[in-house]
This record gives sequence, structure tokens and C-alpha cells, in this order.
Amino acid sequence: MDIMQREELERLMFFEQTREKAAADYARSPNDPDNLTRWGGALLELAHFRQGQDSIDMVQDAVAKLEEALRINPRKHDALWCLGNARTSQGFLVTDTDKANAYFKKAARCFQHALDEEPNNELYQKALEMTEKAPSLHQELQKQLASQQVILGSGPTVATGNAAKRPKKKDNDFKYDVLGWIVLAVGVIAWMGMAKSSMPPPPPPPSSLR
Repeated sequence: MDIMQREELERLMFFEQTREKAAADYARSPNDPDNLTRWGGALLELAHFRQGQDSIDMVQDAVAKLEEALRINPRKHDALWCLGNARTSQGFLVTDTDKANAYFKKAARCFQHALDEEPNNELYQKALEMTEKAPSLHQELQKQLASQQVILGSGPTVATGNAAKRPKKKDNDFKYDVLGWIVLAVGVIAWMGMAKSSMPPPPPPPSSLR
């Protein structure tokens, strides 16, 4: 396993642990907006490890948790920021331009509200600025996906064997880059530290168990 794969696995395990702990804490304290925000943020990150309808459903679950947190505390800026990321994710997960742009507008409102609560927060300012680029990125993503479909259907030499894997991999890589931008480029580390502070220590790597 190379370094990147190991880091991805560790990231997946971390957010799975965060989700499980948040679910357990919710059973004891359902009105804790901090816990709901951690839960929603973890679900949003985990959605990037899923595909198709599974990813869409998990993002919607994240939205539900974050909206629940905001019903308890409408001015919770980190929940607003996470919800903005979730709305952006929803925009990239639909093909229809009008629907995508509607999600991007919702995201921009969330980021603006978060910034209103913390005017000097550079993270929120950056998120708002990057959301302005979302519609053009969405168009580029759709072009990439359409071109890959054309390539895959252009002839048997591309649609079989290893040749079929190359376009698909390029397609998936591009889509992952865009979806990764949604959360990572605007600084998920900001709330990850908060989640880590209440998490149990991670299990030791297999090599140390020998």
C-alpha cells in the first residue's frame, strides 16, 4: 500500500469513527449542535468515498444533520459553513445546470451567513469566493463526463480491456478532483480538529502489533 492509499484509508477510518461516535452521542444528547455539526461534516466527507446514489444519499443525510444543528442554533457559523459545502456537493452531483446553480446559490448564502457571524474568518471568505467558480467548474465537469462517454462508445478498441479502464480512470480522477475541492480546498481541517479532540485515539498500525 503506497502512502496516498494509506492516507486515504486513515481518513476514511477517522470519519467513520467520527460518525459512529456522533450517532452514539446524539442518542444521549440530541440537542447538541456541536455534535450534529461533527456528524454532518463526517457524513459529507464519507460521501466522497461513495459513488452514485450512495454518495447522493449520504450528502443529503449530512444536510439533514446540519440543518438540525442550525434549527437549534441558527447562528452557528461552522454549521453554516459545512452546510455550504454540502450544498456545493449536491450541485456537483447533479447534471442539470439549473438545479446545480440553485444548489450553488444556496451554498453561497450559507457561506455569506457564516461570514456575517465571523467577518474576519478567512476560511469562510475563501469558501464564498470559490463558490463563485462552482458553475463554471460544473460545466467543465459535464463536458469531461460527456467526452469520456463519447470515447467509451467510439469503438471496440476503446471499450474493451485496459483501454476501457483508462478513460474511466481519467473520468473518475477528474470527478474526484472536483468533489475533493468542495470540502478540502476550503479547509475541512478547521472542524476536524474539534472532532479529534473528542475522539478516542486511533488504533495502532498493523506493523506495531507484531
